Amino acid sequence: MQTPIALSDRIHPGEWLGMLGGGQLGRMFCHEAQKLGYKVVVLDPSGNSPAGMVAERHMAAAYDDIVALKELAASTPAVTTEFENVPASSLKQLSASCRVTPGAAAVAVVQDRIAEKAFISAQDIPVAPYCEVRDVSDLEQAQDALFPGILKVARLGYDGKGQQRVSSRAEAIEAFRTFGQIPCVLEAMLPLDYEISVVMARAISGETAIFPIGINTHENGILASTVVAEGLVKEDLAKQAREAALRIAEGLNYQGVMCVEFFVLSDGRLIANEIAPRPHNSGHYTMDACVTSQFEQQVRVMTGMPLGATDLLTPVVMLNILGDCWFNGNASHAREPQWHDILAIPGVSLHLYGKDEPRPGRKVGHINVVGTTIEQAKERARDVIRKMGIRTVLS
Repeated sequence: MQTPIALSDRIHPGEWLGMLGGGQLGRMFCHEAQKLGYKVVVLDPSGNSPAGMVAERHMAAAYDDIVALKELAASTPAVTTEFENVPASSLKQLSASCRVTPGAAAVAVVQDRIAEKAFISAQDIPVAPYCEVRDVSDLEQAQDALFPGILKVARLGYDGKGQQRVSSRAEAIEAFRTFGQIPCVLEAMLPLDYEISVVMARAISGETAIFPIGINTHENGILASTVVAEGLVKEDLAKQAREAALRIAEGLNYQGVMCVEFFVLSDGRLIANEIAPRPHNSGHYTMDACVTSQFEQQVRVMTGMPLGATDLLTPVVMLNILGDCWFNGNASHAREPQWHDILAIPGVSLHLYGKDEPRPGRKVGHINVVGTTIEQAKERARDVIRKMGIRTVLS
C-alpha cells in the first residue's frame, strides 16, 4: 500500500492534488492550483459539479465509497476538502496513503456543533450560553435564560438551514420535532452589534498567516456582504479575535485554511460562533484585494510550500450573488442580470460558479468591489446592489 509523503516533503507544480467536494469552493481552489501549475482530481457524487467541470479529472462517487477513495489516494500525494460534511472516516482512510489537510480529527470536531462548542469553551474562548438537546426532556429542563434562543441541528446545517429562532420552550420543542428529534444545540440570543470573521491558514510546520478581518452582514441566514479596510475593526478587538482563532487552530492541530466567525455584542464582548474547516465565503474578498488569496493559501498548505503574504492591497466590499437576482420584480422565469452594466462599474470583479440553475437562496457567484477608499468601494458596491437587485444594505 502507498504510504503518506513525509511532513517535510514538498509537492511541486506539475503534480496532482486531490479535492473532496465539487462545489464553488472546490472550483476556486482548482483555478488557483492550476495557476500554480498543479493538476486537480475532484471526487464528488455529482456528475456536473462546479469544481468537476474545471478540474483535469472528475471522479463521480460518494464520499464514503471505499474503492473510489483508494483510487483517489493512488492518484495524488495530497487531498483537501471544500466543505466540512465529508465523513471524517473518509479522511482517516485517505490519510493512510496520502497527506490530508485538514485532518480527520479536526474535521470531526467542527462538523458537530455539540463537540465544537465544547472544544471552543475548553480553549477559554467565550461562546453563547447553550445546552445540548438530544431529546425533548433537555428542552423541558433548559434554563429560562436560553429563551429567546436559536435551535440548531448539531450536524449538516449551513447558510441558515437547520436552525430556527424560538421564543419559548414550547416553540423549541415544536422546532425540535420538526427537525426529526435529531441532536441539536439551543443557544441563547444575545444583543448582537455585528459579526466578524477571521480567515487564516496554518501550515504543516505550524506556521500561521491571518487575513485582514472583515465585517459581515447576513440576510435570511445567508452571508450578503463582507467589508474589509484598514482600521475598520478596532485593533484591540481584532487582536482578541486573532488570538482566539490561533488558539483554536493550535488546539485542533489544524492544517489548512479555516475561518472562525465571531459575534461582537453591544457591550463590546467577543463571542465565538462557529468554525469552518475550509476557505470561507467571507474570505472571497482575498481573491482581488490581498497579496495571496485564501484558495492559493489552501494550495500552499497541502503542498508544503511557504504561506503567502496576507496584506490587504485595497479596501474592498464582497457581495454574494444569489439566484434571487435572476427573479427580480417578481419575474416568473429566470432573467440573466445585465452583466454589461455591472462590469461597467469601476473596481468590479465578477466571479460566477458555473452552476446549472439559478434558484432563490442559492449562491451562484460573488462580486468583489475595490476602491481607493472604503467609502468609494462602498459607493460602487451600492451601485452594484441597485443594478443587481441584491437584497442587502451597506451601512
